[in-house]
Amino acid sequence: MYIANNYNRILTFILLFLFFSLNSQQNKYTIVIDPGHGGKDPGNTGNGYLEKNIALKIALGLGEILEKNDNYNIIYTRKDDRFIDLFRRAQIANDSNADLFISIHCDAHSSNAYGAGTFVLGLHANDRNFQIAKKENSVIFLEDNYEQKYDGFDPDNPESVISLVLMQEEYLDQSINAANFIQQSFVRNLNRKNRSVKQAGFIVLKYTYMPSVLVETGFLTNKKEGEYLNSKKGQSDMSYSIADAIDKYFENIKNDMTDYEILTKNDIVKKDEFIFKVRIASGSRLIPLRSYNFKGLKNLSFSKENKLYKYFYEKTSNYKKAIENLNYAKKKGFRDSFIVLFKNGSEYSLDKYLSENEK
Repeated sequence: MYIANNYNRILTFILLFLFFSLNSQQNKYTIVIDPGHGGKDPGNTGNGYLEKNIALKIALGLGEILEKNDNYNIIYTRKDDRFIDLFRRAQIANDSNADLFISIHCDAHSSNAYGAGTFVLGLHANDRNFQIAKKENSVIFLEDNYEQKYDGFDPDNPESVISLVLMQEEYLDQSINAANFIQQSFVRNLNRKNRSVKQAGFIVLKYTYMPSVLVETGFLTNKKEGEYLNSKKGQSDMSYSIADAIDKYFENIKNDMTDYEILTKNDIVKKDEFIFKVRIASGSRLIPLRSYNFKGLKNLSFSKENKLYKYFYEKTSNYKKAIENLNYAKKKGFRDSFIVLFKNGSEYSLDKYLSENEK
């Protein structure tokens, strides 16, 4: 009896340990840090500095800070001076099912420009943004079979960028949100010149399936700023500033989740109640139900089926109103959205409902 009880206690302890261990893993945010360039690709060499070395040191410093937080799982695309294809960098992030991708770089310009800026994937607003993307994208010429790998993408042709934007559209709002936290941190913590959040066509961001930001930490071509970024202090400042922004970004997401989890659990369903909702998106990631994540739409909800999250816009018991809601969702950019009917809180055949209620 004593042995059996002892065995049961040990078994219970093991099961509890595994439960809490797995639960802890599931609550972790995976962040992929991408130091730009490397190996045979030095990046820009303003004032004799090497972008690849500075980006790596800032990235490693950032990871070291974030690794102290048990809520983060940190992965690097490189931890030493080696050449990594742009496509491979994105693949590392996708394979790890990352929650955030941060690519770190240093800028260059023919003028005495200075300041830090953040970029998300998008169409160029001006020639300057195109030139920055062109510089970062030109690394593909160092890769084998780049024409086949990138479907004929030409870094020198602005029209090639249009195809880049479509794949990241689902995560654009979240990427902008993360970029804003980083940019605000540069200004608030380091008093850096605010070069704002911009959109441009970076290949390294195209193939990632999560919120993704490219950070230009400053200009090596500016003598004072280049010296600062090449120093231990400058690199430490940048690492801490980006880490602070990442903390605030995920804290914001966590707060958002608390809000909408309470909201969805308190969704009261009456007996024999029919409710029409517009399904606007689905995916494997839990996205906070904030309007900026869904092109300005409000009155959002979600359901989870296995590992798939389904996102809905509005709810009404009136079918004609549901059609109006559908048309509005499509106008806002959710072209593949459609009406879903719920009866007593469970999905119900819309065709069956319409045939039963034909007059």
